[in-house]
This record gives sequence, structure tokens and C-alpha cells, in this order.
Amino acid sequence: MEPSVRPASTGTITHGVSVGEVLGVSTLADARLIAGESGLGRIVQRLNVMEVPDILAWVKPHELLLTTGYPLRNTPQSLGRLVADLDERGLSALAIKLGRYVDELPAEMAEQADRLGFPLIQLPNDVGFDDILNQVLTDILNRQAAVLARAEEAHRALVQVVLAGGGLNEVTAEVAHLLDVSVAAVDGSGRVLAAAGPAGHVTVLCESVTREGPPAAGADGVRKRSFASVPVLAGGHHHGRIVAYSPSAGIRDSDIGILERAATVAALVVTRQEAVNAVESKYRADFLRDVLTGRAGTVERVTARARAFGWDLSRPVTVLVAELDPDGDERSAQDRLMACWTAAVRRHDPQGAVAGFSHEVVAVVDASADVARMAKDAACAFPDAPPATFSTGTSRPSPGAETLPEAYAQALKAARVGRQLHGPGAVAHFDQLGVYRLLSLVNDTDELHAFVRETLGPLATDDDAENADLRRTLQALLETNLNVAETARRLHFHYNTLRYRIGKLERLLGGFTDDPHLRLNLTLALHVLRMRGI
Repeated sequence: MEPSVRPASTGTITHGVSVGEVLGVSTLADARLIAGESGLGRIVQRLNVMEVPDILAWVKPHELLLTTGYPLRNTPQSLGRLVADLDERGLSALAIKLGRYVDELPAEMAEQADRLGFPLIQLPNDVGFDDILNQVLTDILNRQAAVLARAEEAHRALVQVVLAGGGLNEVTAEVAHLLDVSVAAVDGSGRVLAAAGPAGHVTVLCESVTREGPPAAGADGVRKRSFASVPVLAGGHHHGRIVAYSPSAGIRDSDIGILERAATVAALVVTRQEAVNAVESKYRADFLRDVLTGRAGTVERVTARARAFGWDLSRPVTVLVAELDPDGDERSAQDRLMACWTAAVRRHDPQGAVAGFSHEVVAVVDASADVARMAKDAACAFPDAPPATFSTGTSRPSPGAETLPEAYAQALKAARVGRQLHGPGAVAHFDQLGVYRLLSLVNDTDELHAFVRETLGPLATDDDAENADLRRTLQALLETNLNVAETARRLHFHYNTLRYRIGKLERLLGGFTDDPHLRLNLTLALHVLRMRGI
């Protein structure tokens, strides 16, 4: 289930002071909250004075509206709707002086304020609006300056971590220290990459990266929360999240500003690591390509270099080739193909080699590994959007590095012939190709077409609706070595019906029941028809 974590991002944090904090300034010491207590956490960014009846055209979100009630003295009936109109425009609260122009607020107005969580405040008559404006605005500016200074300090500290060569572990540790919370860096799939903070709190955070309770409100109405999450974005791609947890619900909006700075720095770390990984991936792919084409040098040199990559090529191994099927978006699919095969190989054989080439991924794994399960896991992890499929071929076991070029050729042949036989997404083993392996060696497809036409005659095409049915009968006869009873049972025909069909086939193809060479040709022609792309 998706988390209810507040997905803050740069520019979404509302800076200011809450209505509850405004009531704490000295000039409002005698002010009284009339209604709307649940809205004390609303943020005040600016103040405005209501001097005209059509004030709605001039108000802005996050304003504290001050009034003596003068504009409302002749239209008390409009008070009932005023709260809803101000709330709809995003105002924070309404503060009014009673007794001079408006004696009291109607009960309907207070009820509506309570329902909407819109604070109504009665101001003391002996306090001037200029004093309120000066003190509250000063408080807002001081608060904003403090938040910016703290965020700038945090930014400098985080950038210094990166400049010193630190990674996500150091970034999360610095944020946890700055905010006194537990912090985790999570990738796009929800896997925790790094975490810092008290061990018990980190455990809760890691278990709850997909959950969060609703934000809690402190006694002063300041909005706080136990969990907060910001995305890590770089190059237009979503690389994961920075998630923070405070068991005391002590994460404020200003803290999220620092989390956003941390997400920016984390994006730099991720981008740097991706660049390093890209270079390492190229070296791995170049080396494995040299090994599979027999250009990597001696067995000892191959084994030593492979060990530096964490691969074991000194044992008996099997080569797998996952080749993208035609008609897919290769540019985007190749990266996804590499990712899902890397994960599958690491799961089944941590010392297995895996690398991506132009439109295929090659894996060299322990000969005892369950390659069928590995291929299935990779296929299940391969996403469907945009649409793309791949065919997989498996070689015979290879005793060592010196025979890997031959095993690679076998796996590549199995992938391509398997696609011809079964279509996109096929999984084939070299030993299961049989005669199809030989047929695939014939590069002259025109010659294969001619052989099919000459051997099968009118049955080579589907011009007649009966042709496919007769080919199926012929296939069953050849597979049962002309056992009429067994063929009739397989095809659910009456014995006499099958005898009639055999006679018709012999009139079309010749006396194949008495000619073993013709039966061989017919078998090969039917095999060629099964191969796609011929």
C-alpha cells in the first residue's frame, strides 16, 4: 500500500508562523479565541486589514485578517457567509474587535468556524493594528531568516560531505545529526540503501518506509509529523526518496526544507555513482566480450581478471544469452533487460558473470545453477511498459574459460532458433534444438522455401483450408512411424477415415509409406515450416 507520507518537494514548504504562535505575541496577550480551535496550526505569512465591505477581492492565502467590524456594521446578515468565503480563499484566521461597530458574532458564524477549523479571534480594544502588524511581521521575518540560515548551514554541511567523497551513508548520517531524527535513503523499488539514527528508530523507519500515520499537532498548534518523505530527482528521473522518522512527531515544515536539500545532495551522489557504474559496466562488458570471442588471453589471465570483478570462471559454467526480440524499443528495453538479469544472476549465483552488449545480455553462471528458474525470474522482473520481450538461449555446460566461446555460440544459436520455433519470449536449450540447429545453419532461405515447395507440393501453402489439416495428419503419421492405430487415437479419427486420408496424402506427395527417404524429406520440410522467419 502506498504511504501517506507527505511528498514534499522544493517550493512546497509554507514558511511563516502558526495562528497559535501569533496568539502568543505580547500585543495579543489578552486576545481570546472565539471558535475554530482545530485550525490553530494554520500558517500565517502576511497580515491584512479589512477596511471595505468587498474585502474578498483583495485577500490572499495565508493571511491573518484584522478588522474593527466597521465595514460589516450595516450588513450583519453577511457575517454568516464570511467565514466560508475567507476559508475558501485560503486565509489563516479572522481577528475582530467587538463592541464598537459589531457587538457580537452570530452563533452560526462560530459554528461554521468550528466546522471548518477556521480560527475566529477577539482582539483587545486597547491594542492598535499597527502594533499587531509590526510585531507579527517581525516575528515572521525573524522566523523566515532563521529557517533560511539553518537550511543554508545544512546545505553547506551536506555539500561538504559530497566534496569529501562521502556517499548516501554519510549524507543520511549528517541529516540525522542536523535534525535529531532517523533518516533513510530509499531507492525507487523501496529498498533501503542507507540509514542513520538510533538503532531502534532506524528499525521502525525501515519497516515503515511505505507507511506513515497522520501528522500530529503540538500544543501550540505547530504542524508536526512522525514521518516525512521527499523525492530524489536527477536528470528528470525519480531515483527514490529521503525518508525521516521522529517517534515524538517532531518533524516540522522547516525540517522538510533541509530534507529537500539532502535529496538534492543525494541526487548528486546517485548521479556520481551511476557514472562510476557506467564506466565499470563498460569495462565488465568489454572484458566478457573478449572472453566469449577468445581474445582475452590465457586461461590464467582470464581467471585472474574475472576474479577482480567478483566472477568465478574457473569452474564448470553455463552460458545464457537473453536477446531482445525485434520490434521492441531497444534503447529503453536494454537497460531494463540488464537490470532484471543482473538481479536474477545475483540471486541464484553471486559469483556469476553478467554483462550487457548492444541488444543482448550474457550471463555465465555455475553449471549446477537452476538456469530455467533464473530465466523465469528475469522474465517476471522485466516490466511490460513500453512493450518489449526477449528470448533466452542456454548452452551446454562448459568445463572452463577456454571453451566459453563455443558455449556462447551455442547459447546465441539457442536463443535465435528458439525464437524461430516458438516466437518472441522463447526459452530454449542448445541440446533441445535437434535438427532445427542444422536447419538454422542454412543461410539461403530461398533454397529452404524451394525445398518445402518441392517436397510438400500443394500442402506447402494454406491456399486450401484443408491443407493445414492434412499436414497435421502427415505430422502425426511420421511421429508415430506410420502406426495407423496410434495416429487415429491421437487425432481422434476413425480407422477407416485415417486410411482414406493416407491415400489422399500419397496421391499428393507420393508413396511415402514405402519410401523412407521421402519420409525423411517430408519430416524436414515440416520442420522448416515450423521455423519462423524462414
